[in-house]
Amino acid sequence: MTERKERPPILRAHRSSAPAITQTLARAFIDDPAFSWIVPDRAQRPRVLQRFFAIAAADDFSNGFALASPDHGAATLWREPGRAGESLLHTIVSAPAYLRAFGACLPRAMRVGNTISAHFPAGERYLYLHIAGVDPAQQGRGLGGAAIRAGQDTARERELDIYLETATTDNVTIYRRLGFDVVCEYDVPGGGPHFWGMMWRHNP
Repeated sequence: MTERKERPPILRAHRSSAPAITQTLARAFIDDPAFSWIVPDRAQRPRVLQRFFAIAAADDFSNGFALASPDHGAATLWREPGRAGESLLHTIVSAPAYLRAFGACLPRAMRVGNTISAHFPAGERYLYLHIAGVDPAQQGRGLGGAAIRAGQDTARERELDIYLETATTDNVTIYRRLGFDVVCEYDVPGGGPHFWGMMWRHNP
């Protein structure tokens, strides 16, 4: 008889974990197709990612929550229903921080962000899986899947769907195994990356 493999522990992260989560996500996204297009120079990318994910983690703790492994080697950032996008006021207030993060690459970053926002599902209540990443040194241990399943558990308890997007082909297969379906595909204008929008439906 085959024993069922125990799911790695995933915990709700405290805001004080933001620096550790930032480090993990910066390493996880170093070769992400979207960030590779935004910041073509790989040597510059770590600095940009550090600054961007510091902003993203702070925003997502304010508008949602984070789930992570105990050592923060895997982390997911979630936004509450109705908070997937940023308000115009927040965008204006955050502009200097984004300029410091992206520098001359900011126009491409804005093009990606605006295209993503334009494809959020309309008229639906869902948790938005904003970012999910695993430190490359810890991949292959099932941490990423466990972190997403923990979010699915939360969504199930709250009777909510989940929406996410990815620009990585391999991730589409992974998310499909976790019960997500592709609901839209789109390209960022001007030669930008291709994205898949995916939805997990709560089934009461």
